[in-house]
Amino acid sequence: MKVTKDCHGIYRRYVKRMLDIIFSTMLIVLLLPLMVIIGALIRIDSSGGAIFKQKRMGRNAKEFTCYKFRTMKKEAPHGIPAKDLADPERYVTRVGRFLRRSSLDELPQLFNVFLGNMSIVGPRPLICEEKEIHRLRGEAGIYTLRPGITGLAQINGRNLLCDSEKIENDRIYLDNLKIRLDAKILFLTLGCVIGGKGIVGKNTKK
Repeated sequence: MKVTKDCHGIYRRYVKRMLDIIFSTMLIVLLLPLMVIIGALIRIDSSGGAIFKQKRMGRNAKEFTCYKFRTMKKEAPHGIPAKDLADPERYVTRVGRFLRRSSLDELPQLFNVFLGNMSIVGPRPLICEEKEIHRLRGEAGIYTLRPGITGLAQINGRNLLCDSEKIENDRIYLDNLKIRLDAKILFLTLGCVIGGKGIVGKNTKK
């Protein structure tokens, strides 16, 4: 039992970060031509930059700049989760709809992973204005982890979940974090992306 716990601790402290660096580097190199094309299509489709930058809450509850492809129009409200907008679809661009359905809008977060702000797998980074869920995450110790591009909540409903359900998924991930769980989440994420599961209500982005 002690050997198993030690192995899991080594994975959390060292191996997970090493794998993040390796895989984010490989994916950035592999997907860079695609990202350039997506960026050009965004600029052609609507006014504004291709990359949307937003402050999110990261490890140790420190803010960092999260990168995404812009999927919303310039006039979209800032700092408000899409689930709290009366009609979020009215702000989404034509290219943005495709990017959201395919989750390709998340690709720039590979640079966040490479820089150490995020991990490939972990609790999703929240916008700083979501005070209540930040409080709950802090009490549960979730901020000892780097936020992820995908996570347990993303394969169990994404933003269709209420705050308490998200926190429960975060707790389960924190308590059971090991390489097997990360691999399972990555595999199931592919199915969620292909099926478009839980796309409605993703956090506000541009």
